[in-house]
Amino acid sequence: MVHPVAVAGFLVAILPLIATPGASLALLVQYVTEGGRRRALPVVLGTVTGLYVHAALAAAGLSALVMHSSLAFTVVKLIGAVYLIGLGLWTWRTAAPTPRRSRPRRTDSVYAQALLANVLNPKAAAIYLTLVPQFVTPQHPLPGQILTLATAHALLITLWLTAWTFLILHATRVLRAPRCKRRAARATSAVLIALGVRSAVT
Repeated sequence: MVHPVAVAGFLVAILPLIATPGASLALLVQYVTEGGRRRALPVVLGTVTGLYVHAALAAAGLSALVMHSSLAFTVVKLIGAVYLIGLGLWTWRTAAPTPRRSRPRRTDSVYAQALLANVLNPKAAAIYLTLVPQFVTPQHPLPGQILTLATAHALLITLWLTAWTFLILHATRVLRAPRCKRRAARATSAVLIALGVRSAVT
């Protein structure tokens, strides 16, 4: 069992990381702009699932293996970078220059994109290898403590993305204008490409 003070400290430590714009927020802006609030749920669920994947890997010690092997870490980082850049290029390509009828994206596709964007981000894994050890005690079973911190992390990022969803919906009339919609999609693609490039070179 993790002490409530430790959970609070962990949340304070990761809040700046959550507040930093990333792939999850970029995907949220894109899909909520296109399809409304119903598209926010698969983005949030995909992101949260990714957090639990990292937590499970940390509990099993697999993430530690990746982080301590420079080759494995580089491979994971490059895979994530290629995915983000590819997703960004695809988003740019689908921002049509003129309004046209498009088929709505399946919810499971949105979920998979958000999940992969989080799972393939080695910096997300680093949270559970650098910050989590500061807030657990070896006298108690680690898996339960990591699960508790991951759940707190998931709740905080859910609140953050939900708040952004309402902000996006508030501006939905402007954002859904064809010209603004294209600009929003291209801004999203630029963010994803930039995140991918940064992940590849750092």
